[in-house]
Amino acid sequence: MENFDYIVVGGGSSGCVAASRLSEDPGVRVLLLESGRNDTSKWIHIPATFFKILEKGVDSIAYLGEPSEALNNRPAIVPQGHVIGGGSSINAMLYVRGQSQDYDSWGQMGVKGWSFEEVLPVFKSLENNLRHSDEFHGTEGEMVVSEKGYGHPLSWAFIRAAQEAGIPYNEDFNGAEQEGVGFYQSTTSENRRWSSAQAFLRKAEKRPNLKILTNRRVAKITFADKRASGVVLEDGASYDCSGEVVMCAGAIETPRLLQLSGIGNAAELKEHGIDVVSDLPGVGENYQDHLESTVQGETHEPISMYEEDKGFAAFKHMLQYLTTRTGLLTSNVVECGGFVDVSDAGIPDMQFCVLPLMVGGLDRPAIEAHGIAIGPVFLRPKSRGTVKLRSANSKDSALFNSGALTDPADVEILMRGIRKGIEILEAPSLAKLIKRRMLPEPGIEKDDDAFRDYVRQTAKTIFHPSGTCKMGGDTDKMAVLDSELRVRGVQGLRVCDASAMPNLISGNTNAPTMMIAERCTRFMMGKETVEA
Repeated sequence: MENFDYIVVGGGSSGCVAASRLSEDPGVRVLLLESGRNDTSKWIHIPATFFKILEKGVDSIAYLGEPSEALNNRPAIVPQGHVIGGGSSINAMLYVRGQSQDYDSWGQMGVKGWSFEEVLPVFKSLENNLRHSDEFHGTEGEMVVSEKGYGHPLSWAFIRAAQEAGIPYNEDFNGAEQEGVGFYQSTTSENRRWSSAQAFLRKAEKRPNLKILTNRRVAKITFADKRASGVVLEDGASYDCSGEVVMCAGAIETPRLLQLSGIGNAAELKEHGIDVVSDLPGVGENYQDHLESTVQGETHEPISMYEEDKGFAAFKHMLQYLTTRTGLLTSNVVECGGFVDVSDAGIPDMQFCVLPLMVGGLDRPAIEAHGIAIGPVFLRPKSRGTVKLRSANSKDSALFNSGALTDPADVEILMRGIRKGIEILEAPSLAKLIKRRMLPEPGIEKDDDAFRDYVRQTAKTIFHPSGTCKMGGDTDKMAVLDSELRVRGVQGLRVCDASAMPNLISGNTNAPTMMIAERCTRFMMGKETVEA
């Protein structure tokens, strides 16, 4: 049986950072286990083709929630990366950190050492920003952050229309102020996706002390008394660990695996016949995600991305991209958007994700016409869900209840976001291009009951599941982790993916998740500590 100093479970955004950092010490052996395959698909690396990954379902996996009355009896469908690089290999590449208040609020919840002032230097150390170099940005890190590759005419029209609707222009959503509209910076380099795997694992995978195994599903973590001692795979193979096991499997898989290993609500584990290692009732609780509804308009002219991925148009775009690394395929599709305060909260509580084509949901088809989609996303959901065990069989999927829209406040804020989206669609710079509004059907917004029903019928994830193994203070009985990401009640086990977030941050989760992983390795190697 092979023995390692560190075992990293999950090769996604956080796992690539953790494996790279831990293996920098040639005196330790590191094992990285990923349930998916290597990131060799061409669709991963070309920015505009990420939707192909979701369509094919090979390098992504769709977690299916239980049907919910709050979603008009629909299940929540949450695709996640199932490939080296994880979400950073299949996402829209937006580089967003959230608001300073997000991290400061963690401190108010009893989490020490995670204020914005304390995490900003970590963000900067990871960042290689090709445009900004100031108090908010770094230029020496591994994660390349660049400007838009393309700039679709409908993206420009949205930005102008939003300003006409009273929203200021903002060149940097990660600077002094988040509020405003503009183009997102993206994790791309020379018009190719720059995933966590590209940034951190490519150089690390050549090291003799790092072993990477793909297509390996972990069944459980093993323990010697209260210390994590290794992992067992579903195929029966096992690996010993003399140092620490680091969970980077994501906000659905990480709590599932902890519970299978005897860490969770003791009463629930006993019902499944699982021996309790640490009674932590917060495991699998506190599930949070960002949801969006949609405002869509059909254009007079065929100017959107509709059907540009088919036939001769697709051949033309691919030829241009392969020969010159320019053109439509350099677009990350969700090129622009912004952050708006629609509730007089004092800080933005709504994000807009804008696509230069009309799109469907994971359970509804797209409208077959040229157009634009404006997606309002609530930033700080009040609804909470759970990730629990269906059985003690590691091959069974989690019993997943997203809790989406169970708090009526989330419905109301999406309604306000949709109204603002309609206002932008009807502003001059977009109105002159729009033939008719397709979604929501005109007039629905004037009937509150019908409008709420529209939100519940169309709301969908934007793939930011978080919070299911949250950090917390010593007095928080639902805290799974301490402030150095150690699992409470055991030794040699940490979690450093998005499940560690006490509350979801106000924006996309890829950059914050890598920051969390970076801090975790610093704690493990004694480079940082959090004062008790």
